[in-house]
Amino acid sequence: MRIKWTSVITVSRTTQRRLFALVATAACCAAAVPVRAQSLAELARPQEGRSMRSTSTAVDAAGDYAHSNSDNSRVAAGATKVVLDAQGPGVITHMWFTFLGPEPHAWAPDGSANHQEMLLRIYYDGSERPGVEAPLGDFFANSFGRRREVISVPVVVEDADSYNCFWQMPFRKSARVEIVNQSEQKINLLYYNIDWIKRDSLPEGTPYFYAQYRQEYPVEQGKDYVILDTKGKGHYVGTVLSVRSRSPSWFGEGDEKIYIDGEEKASIWGTGTEDYFLSAWGLKTTSTPYFGTPYFDQWGIVGGHTSAYRWHVQDPLVFGKSIKVTIEHWGWISSDENPEGKTHSWNERQDDYSSVAFWYQTGEPTFRARAPHAKERTLPNLDLIFPAKDYAGAEHHGAGEARVQTNLEFYPQGQLFYRPEKPQDAWIEIPFEVQQKEPRRLLIKGTRAGDYGRYQAYLNGVKLGGPIDLYHENTSDWEWHLLDFWPDPGQYTLRLECVGKTPKSTGHFLGIESVRLRERRPRVKEWAQDKDKDWRKEPILYN
Repeated sequence: MRIKWTSVITVSRTTQRRLFALVATAACCAAAVPVRAQSLAELARPQEGRSMRSTSTAVDAAGDYAHSNSDNSRVAAGATKVVLDAQGPGVITHMWFTFLGPEPHAWAPDGSANHQEMLLRIYYDGSERPGVEAPLGDFFANSFGRRREVISVPVVVEDADSYNCFWQMPFRKSARVEIVNQSEQKINLLYYNIDWIKRDSLPEGTPYFYAQYRQEYPVEQGKDYVILDTKGKGHYVGTVLSVRSRSPSWFGEGDEKIYIDGEEKASIWGTGTEDYFLSAWGLKTTSTPYFGTPYFDQWGIVGGHTSAYRWHVQDPLVFGKSIKVTIEHWGWISSDENPEGKTHSWNERQDDYSSVAFWYQTGEPTFRARAPHAKERTLPNLDLIFPAKDYAGAEHHGAGEARVQTNLEFYPQGQLFYRPEKPQDAWIEIPFEVQQKEPRRLLIKGTRAGDYGRYQAYLNGVKLGGPIDLYHENTSDWEWHLLDFWPDPGQYTLRLECVGKTPKSTGHFLGIESVRLRERRPRVKEWAQDKDKDWRKEPILYN
């Protein structure tokens, strides 16, 4: 239960690939019986069965593989694509997928479904309930519909666009793998290979592989978040956890609590969320063979996103009768979210959680969770959005040029780009209207780049904090949080005045996608501790 006050660090792709090189062979050659990874020594022993593959490779009218590059699928909105329909006994040993991302593309001008909207389902032995049911992205540790590279033993998403899974999935009679498109867009250019070994028989007692998604937006108060709760015999092998913060500061002081075989008090009790994910003093973007944090956008903000994976490949959690895997949702919190009006590290938070549990079990699980439709899986919007591109006119900026810039991949609808003639008399103003008095966080969503300047923010003439620095050596989207307040209904103007630039920057430019008023968590409105404070006299930004 510790917090690390550092910036986000990204492990380089070179480093990730070096790590991958050390483990890839063992990962790709896992044993058919899902107890442990197959060793190199075991590869020298006789292997039973016959290798098979289900593939997207096109076939011609005669049933022969076509010699063309048309071996892809387009899955219509609402349709289901069966990618494997096999008769057993057998073991699925590897799955590989790739497809276009959601952004507009020359081959898909209107965009495509994102991987959070695709539901992966795997059925064993004719069961009506899928043994695996999770958004395809979350199953591959790519949450929030965002693409990120993952270099681990059982899951590899190389270059954030090739989705590989090496979990072993035995079946006795049959296996059907399908992708359900729950988007309003097509899945475009879907390619796949599903590799499996056909066997004469499976050892008695061979368990099935299960994976199940669930979510709480936000988490239920007074109860730990449940990742898995099932009766039976088996072993737990992995977790993907995704959190969108609804409060400032660090969400992850909560411990994992794992109950084995019906015990009333958890015998496996952790020391903090980051510790369960085998990090320490907080989380940062990383990817390793058995744990990682593929997505971590900004530290401690309201609306920040974190997703992490933990594979219990070397340390499965074994249970004979039942297992219940939970995690507390406690952490640091601002004084207006604490019943005593204090800031400290042990408060129950109301963040948005989702998860995928991975486990092996004999027979049918008793876990009742089901994945909701993609419309319900999408995180609810928290923002009142005021697009900045509407204010490119001369009356809204100082000396220089302002225009709508549309060539950024992260703002396809465009942003306001301001190129001042000089830092003096360089400013922009973005007006907006508030309809209702309620707790909101004022922020700017925009761009960081190597030729951007430093700007001071004012709201209706009131200075908000110190200058914000828009410089970054790599062009990227970013949020700058400015104020927590209860604005009265009426007209407001956010003004940004240039105050120079960092020495590394080559210019004083500015790019703003929008001004936003972000909703605070439910209890801020319920307790209303700051409702009568005058933000003009004492502007506050909680962190």
